[in-house]
Amino acid sequence: MCYFLFAYRNRSHGENFTVVTHFILLGIPHTEGLQNILFIIFLIFYMCTLLGNLLIMTAIFTDSRLHTPMYFFLCNLSILDIGFSSVSTPKMLANLWAQSRMISLGGCMSQVFFYHFLGNTECLLYTVMAYDRYIAICHPLRYLIIMNWKVCAILAAGTWFTSSFHATILTTLTFSLPYCGPSEVDYFFCDIFPVVKLACANAVIIETVSFTNIGLVPMTCFVLILASYVRIVHSVLRMSSGEGRRKAASTCASHLTVVTLFFGPCALIYTQPSLSEILVTPVQIFGNVVTPMLNPVIYTLRNKEVKAALTRLTGGKRVSQTITH
Repeated sequence: MCYFLFAYRNRSHGENFTVVTHFILLGIPHTEGLQNILFIIFLIFYMCTLLGNLLIMTAIFTDSRLHTPMYFFLCNLSILDIGFSSVSTPKMLANLWAQSRMISLGGCMSQVFFYHFLGNTECLLYTVMAYDRYIAICHPLRYLIIMNWKVCAILAAGTWFTSSFHATILTTLTFSLPYCGPSEVDYFFCDIFPVVKLACANAVIIETVSFTNIGLVPMTCFVLILASYVRIVHSVLRMSSGEGRRKAASTCASHLTVVTLFFGPCALIYTQPSLSEILVTPVQIFGNVVTPMLNPVIYTLRNKEVKAALTRLTGGKRVSQTITH
């Protein structure tokens, strides 16, 4: 077994310790002999994620018809999906293709930080998007006054800033523990709970704080989103126009779908600690790799304005016909 360690002397006690400077990612469990197939599948997913989200961002930037609060937040979501997928997928692909399992301590810290930074930002952004839909449907006449560009910028910046603070706390807690070896992380990327298992100190307090912190944010966001949609449903049911109901339902359907795809894996992973690794890993991969790819597809299929913008962007009808069918 190969460990990457260096020695230092504790001045107060005169003892020698070994400190981990690199970790070994053991990869996806129970996939022996399937590496090449999984590499091709995940590479296709990752390329689709990059292409789909970049297309949506380009369409929003270049089409003045999409310069509205809803598409401003959607553009933020596309940036997050690209970043979130890129935290673990490239290293996982390198592991599958070239058996490149080694990751530096700094690289491991970066994965922990950006995974929770971008994941928490996405969680908060979904809440902001639910609030945006609530204002648009329940207070349509005051929508542009309430959701002006200053408010939108503050809300978006607030999600990024709050999440950076959140991720900094979690990363600092995780790597304040001493790591003396072994250095093998029994997972396909560095996350808090697989990493702290390797600490040569009692990690119960940090595990408890991290688990509570990680669970509290999604739970709070979910409650706020649920409250927004309770008000939205109430307003929709009171509409006398059938066309108005259909338009409101279509507007919210995409957001509800991506919220379900995001909070579903979170709920399974962080509310079921006893869930076996056979189930945890596919759920985690779905959230890391598949969901960022599905988000642009969902928003494109159910949104005529985005489809029209993509058609204008490509300069033809073929893309529109392909997406529609």
